[in-house]
Amino acid sequence: MEPEVRYTWIGATLVILVAALVASVVWLKSAGTRATDQIYEIVFVRQSLEGLQVGGSVNMRGIRVGQVMSYSLSREEINRVNVLIRVDRTTPVSDKTVAVVSRNIVTGLARINLVSPNGPSAPLVAQAGETYPIIREGTSTDEKIEEVATRLAESGVAALERVGNFLDADNKQAFTDALVSVRNVASDLDQRLERLDHTLSVIDRNVQTFGRASDDISKSVDRIRGEFGPVAAQAGNTLQEVSVAARTLRQDASNLSRQIETAAGGGSLELRATAQELRVTAELLDRTLGRLRDPRAVLFGPHETQLGPGEKLK
Repeated sequence: MEPEVRYTWIGATLVILVAALVASVVWLKSAGTRATDQIYEIVFVRQSLEGLQVGGSVNMRGIRVGQVMSYSLSREEINRVNVLIRVDRTTPVSDKTVAVVSRNIVTGLARINLVSPNGPSAPLVAQAGETYPIIREGTSTDEKIEEVATRLAESGVAALERVGNFLDADNKQAFTDALVSVRNVASDLDQRLERLDHTLSVIDRNVQTFGRASDDISKSVDRIRGEFGPVAAQAGNTLQEVSVAARTLRQDASNLSRQIETAAGGGSLELRATAQELRVTAELLDRTLGRLRDPRAVLFGPHETQLGPGEKLK
């Protein structure tokens, strides 16, 4: 009887010691966790938590700062999910920090990213009635893409409806008439362009003809200039000969007048008048020869500098 009692006390003592050891380990673990980690609660309403698992990563700027402890659906709101996360106490979680869900494209596993904007902010603390500090839900990239896609789809549907309203019977007829008018205008314009091309070709031919005529005129002028040169030179030589003859005639007239005056010894008035007329005639002949030296004056009249006293151009 006595050995059975002793074994009972030994067994009970062992059970108590094991229980105390387990309790000590649990207490030490929880005390260590409370000393190094901070528990936060996140309420997700809009984002899907597909692929999120207990023990999943909690990252901030690509660095793992904690893990997912648990998640549960709300009884009051079917779309509300409460997620508890444990984060290192040194993580700068502020009252402006938001939580978004991202997924690995290959594995499909989800993680929670904590996003804190730049600028001054206060540390996040639990408010009255809250068990843990609550981190607000942010907007994920998937949600933004979905929102943009939804808006595009709605805009596309609205555009198709407007197109359908536009293409009713009356509008279709009006549109057809407009296309016919445009086609007629294009055809008329094509014909006008053909006539314009024909006109331009005619103008081009006329311009070429005028160019050839200009070349012929230029060649004729050169030929006339070449033929007039020898004639002008010959006329100049002839005028020089006439001038020499006129000077000789004047000298002979002067000598004759002096001889007559000497021979007559003062002679009669008729001889003097004859000699004077001969002198005047010689001067007129000399003036005429002087004009013949300039062919231009003969053809077009004397220049202002060649006029005598009292003479004027007509």
